Amino acid sequence: MKKNILTILLFLSFLFSPFTICAQENWKTKAEETDFTQTSRYNETILYCKKLEQASQAVKFTSFGKSPEGRELPLLILSRDQAFTPQAAKATGKAIVLIQSGIHSGEIDGKEASLMLAREIVISRSLEKLLDSVIVLMVPIYNVDGHEQFNAYNRINQDGPKEMGARATAQNLNLNRDYLKADAPETRAFLSLFNNWLPDMFIDVHVTDGADFQYDLLYTIEEDGYVAPEISKYVREVFQPHVKPAVEKAGHITEQYISLRDSIDPSKGFDVEPFTPRFSNGFGALRNRPTILIETHMLKPFKIRVKATYDLLVETLREIDRDPESLKAAVRSADLASIKLGESYINDRKVPLLFSLTDKAKKMKYRGKEFKIEMSEISGTLRVIYNDKPIEIEVPLYNEIKEEASVVPPLAYIVPPSWIAVIERLQSHGLKLERLAEPITSEFETYILKEPKWNSTPYEGRQTVRYKSSLVKQQRTLPIGSVVVRLDQPNSKIAIHLLEPSAPDSLLFWGLFNSIFEQKEYGESYVLEKMAREMLEKDPELKKEFMEKLRSDQSFRGNPDARLNFFYDRSPYRDKIKNVYPVVRVTEKVALKTVPF
Repeated sequence: MKKNILTILLFLSFLFSPFTICAQENWKTKAEETDFTQTSRYNETILYCKKLEQASQAVKFTSFGKSPEGRELPLLILSRDQAFTPQAAKATGKAIVLIQSGIHSGEIDGKEASLMLAREIVISRSLEKLLDSVIVLMVPIYNVDGHEQFNAYNRINQDGPKEMGARATAQNLNLNRDYLKADAPETRAFLSLFNNWLPDMFIDVHVTDGADFQYDLLYTIEEDGYVAPEISKYVREVFQPHVKPAVEKAGHITEQYISLRDSIDPSKGFDVEPFTPRFSNGFGALRNRPTILIETHMLKPFKIRVKATYDLLVETLREIDRDPESLKAAVRSADLASIKLGESYINDRKVPLLFSLTDKAKKMKYRGKEFKIEMSEISGTLRVIYNDKPIEIEVPLYNEIKEEASVVPPLAYIVPPSWIAVIERLQSHGLKLERLAEPITSEFETYILKEPKWNSTPYEGRQTVRYKSSLVKQQRTLPIGSVVVRLDQPNSKIAIHLLEPSAPDSLLFWGLFNSIFEQKEYGESYVLEKMAREMLEKDPELKKEFMEKLRSDQSFRGNPDARLNFFYDRSPYRDKIKNVYPVVRVTEKVALKTVPF
């Protein structure tokens, strides 16, 4: 009798466990049902996620925001402990992994792989061990509006599925250029998700364009450039030695993410350089999180691409579950180092802003496809023709980087309250902000900007600008309500890259300060003519400077307005705001009376 009762209890325990499944149900995804000729639509994906939630207490399906067209941004949370909030997840001590798919929603392998992975963790339970030390956040479709621009002709370079979504959002923005400037509602929702959960690892899934080669899977988890030393050490010594061999053992031909140096000739080699923070892995590096960029090969069949993505996700979670503490310790250590940036001003301590590749190359064994190059009567230039014969050739790999720009971080930045769009971006990135409770007059560091040149066409919806900048000290009075961004916080490097003019994705570069380059006050020519003569009479050095510029600068010599503005800019009437960066750097201990933002 006791044995029968025990059997019944065990059965009931299984029946109502978090991983219970009705065995008769069909759990195939749309891709599997159609032998990987199709991918699920948005509504079908949502239904599958809800079905997972209904079947398992280890699953929570929710939304982390809305798209411009009103679609919910889906989030699937897998947790054996039912830790479905950031606070509950942190309390478990487990590593948190964020898997994001469909940022370019025509590149939709990650959605199918994620759904299959979730099923094998909580339904078939064949991979349930992956939740022993890990909580998984899955965004099956990030660019939801673009996903529903379903069309057979969105991806000319891609082998399947029959129809898929588009690269851009409903606002025609590329979300993988928006991580720092945060123009899109989707990006701001993502940043809120990231800031609330603070995952220990971030994975972004794509399908690559480029050459035809044997590799079915390119992926990178960056070790250099913007990456904190603690994260780099973890990637090199702990993560890669286990994961790469395991993925290759699963049957995949892999390589790091490489870019053709010459668009039609693979024999000229490949480039590998750090991604700037407009991209997911550049952003992840600044946030001190190991970030994997997955790029399956566009010309491989959809089924192979999904399998490659699935296997890399499995091996990644398996490695984190094997040694979660190494990952968490690296992240903690990198965050502490970022906090220390704002605790003191050290003249010789610099944060890198921009990198470039050197001309130095090493040899790489390239597993490509046979190709020939010939003149095209269509395009009138050289074209490359590939066939299916595999080749292995030695080619140069350019991956040595040099620092092009860096900065000594201040103790804090102060942004005048009038720059509302800038302050909104700082908020979106989860930076801790304060406001001045009263005005302050002091000497601060700031930048004088020269020679602005705008891009002739919009880029990602913005008129970007290039300029020269020089650091100066100025007496400034900052009004009440000005926003103080202290750098003694974990995401200090985000603030630096947003507010330093030399950073490649600064808000200045993206055009959020464009009005400072405009001259609002001016003088009539007949007034300036008179003033110029008086100035030349009184100042021999000015006269010498003017004559030298006439002699050496032809464009100046032939431009009447420029000649008159020469004197206006040197007069007490000059526009004192033009070309002056409104943000200041605090490099000395100053008594700032502030209130929380």
